[in-house]
Amino acid sequence: MLFKNIYYLDENLDVKTGCILTEKDIIKSISQTVPENYSGESYDGKNKLLMPSLINSHSHIPMTLLRGYGDGLPLDEWLFKRVFPFEDQLDDEAVSLGTQLGLAEMLASGTANYSDMYMFCDTIAEETIKAGLKANISRGVTVFDDRELHELPSFEDTKRLYEKYNNAADGRILVDTSMHAEYTSSQKAVAAMAEYTASIKARCHIHLSETEKEHNECKQRRNGRTPAKYMLDCGIFKNPTTAAHCVFAEPQDIEIFASNGVSVVHNPASNLKLGSGIAPIQKMLDAGVNVCLGTDGASSNNNLNMFEEMNLAAMVHKGVNRAPLMLSAKEIVKMATINGAKQQGRADTGVIAQGKKADLIVIDMDKPHLYPRHDILSNLIFSAQGADVVLTMCDGRILYKNGIFTTLDVEKIYFGVEKSLDRIAKRLVSR
Repeated sequence: MLFKNIYYLDENLDVKTGCILTEKDIIKSISQTVPENYSGESYDGKNKLLMPSLINSHSHIPMTLLRGYGDGLPLDEWLFKRVFPFEDQLDDEAVSLGTQLGLAEMLASGTANYSDMYMFCDTIAEETIKAGLKANISRGVTVFDDRELHELPSFEDTKRLYEKYNNAADGRILVDTSMHAEYTSSQKAVAAMAEYTASIKARCHIHLSETEKEHNECKQRRNGRTPAKYMLDCGIFKNPTTAAHCVFAEPQDIEIFASNGVSVVHNPASNLKLGSGIAPIQKMLDAGVNVCLGTDGASSNNNLNMFEEMNLAAMVHKGVNRAPLMLSAKEIVKMATINGAKQQGRADTGVIAQGKKADLIVIDMDKPHLYPRHDILSNLIFSAQGADVVLTMCDGRILYKNGIFTTLDVEKIYFGVEKSLDRIAKRLVSR
């Protein structure tokens, strides 16, 4: 497809105008004029902006089923009194529908690539493959007793997932390992997971220092060690690691991240909604840490809209730090694209450049809230909405265009979700 006469973000995230030609799954050429003798499909770029697909670097995709469920509770109560009992009633059918619902939501708001930690991961992988998106998928492993890692069913899930799905669908699916968090693990299980991850040369995805309670209780349990120091000592950071939240990261934790190549995922909407706090991401960026953006689960956000995450990340830190120049629009876009691709280990996406994957979105700028255009990048972060996305492409394949999904039946999804929720509600009442 030829995107003709369109605004676009180049590999330096500067706004340019020109023609972008995709062929199969890659960006074939970038030019100022229509390539000579081109006769294929064209897309009129008038009043449109082409940019890399957004990358949601931390999600729990089937938790769309819990959107609005248990609101108004602090994280620990919310998890143990509402979320975990609900999740105990999940089955493959429910997870399939919750995943499809989340995929549709992401596609319609410009995300075609995500990193996920959850259960029923075979189902998540299958639905993602069918829908045409990319994902790094990990089975979150928890242990609340003294069992060895190899004795845990969730670890068996991890091994099976890796063997079956890593590099599936022409590399669209990658499988990471995951220890859910310090407070849901044992030291020997974390150490064993670090060794296993290294043995298969995989990446690891964890939660870290999401709340003050979690952070401080870890220091009490672990002889003064923070969750980051604990994970370091257990060997997790010997592997490429994505650490979500890091709200209460201390200066020595940031040094650990920087010196061990840990990618940090900032989840501003979820952290604000749960009253957890605001991560010190400027200090992380200043230290050279790769900082990305994620939505977390829809249950604590309550959406999967990466435009909202970009806007919040840009606004909140300026206000809290009383620093209007903190976090430029370009830095925010980089966190949602280039940095996200880096944390996934995908060097072939996240930018518009010749030879890179054609993972692209189009934003309709012919809207009142996007006029005038003194600074298109500023408009993108401070004015644009997820609903302004009119096309989402992954590996050169259009998955969403002008409100139409090409791989998902949303009416069928809505109906199935309601049936699944009715079934789960009856199980919760009868337990």
